[in-house]
Amino acid sequence: MEPTTLTTARLHLRPFVPADADEVYAAAQDPDVQRWTLVPSPYERVHADTFVGEISPTGWREGTGHSFAVRLGPDGPLVAAIGVHVRVVDGENGYEVGYWATKEHRGNGYMTEALGAVARWAFTELGAPRLEWRAEVGNAGSRAVAEKAGFRFEGLLRAGLVRAGTVRDCWIGALLPEDLGLPSRLAYLPSPSPSA
Repeated sequence: MEPTTLTTARLHLRPFVPADADEVYAAAQDPDVQRWTLVPSPYERVHADTFVGEISPTGWREGTGHSFAVRLGPDGPLVAAIGVHVRVVDGENGYEVGYWATKEHRGNGYMTEALGAVARWAFTELGAPRLEWRAEVGNAGSRAVAEKAGFRFEGLLRAGLVRAGTVRDCWIGALLPEDLGLPSRLAYLPSPSPSA
């Protein structure tokens, strides 16, 4: 898929480019970003250069990951990063969203706004039948963003997340196209409601 740019009322989301390395490096120095996301810790300049120069462009080119720099307008500051990661499950693509916000721009609703735009894009352009969100248990900020964007909390996965050489329990939630009033490329057959 060709790299895509998305816009919302306040935000400009575009693929990362090498010129973003300084802002990515600065944002990833935040202890909360290192604590709750899968970025390397400690986060060194080479990590930022590799992410914006190699990992992000390769993901777009190969269709395995679609990372967006979230900015306040085309020339505004970096306020967040968000990506849709694609993996094959039982012969079908599975889609998972991940994100972080810069410390100075948290609490303004930017992450929820960006997540809504990326979810709509994943359903309409990637054909995702389901978009999953996972976070280590205790990451209340990430969970609040997901729930505000319409994700339904589905439970806890024991040892569902690998981080820093350990497996950890994680929360999982999902958003379906129908949750946003969008059609799905696959028919959905929900389980029957339990009888009273």
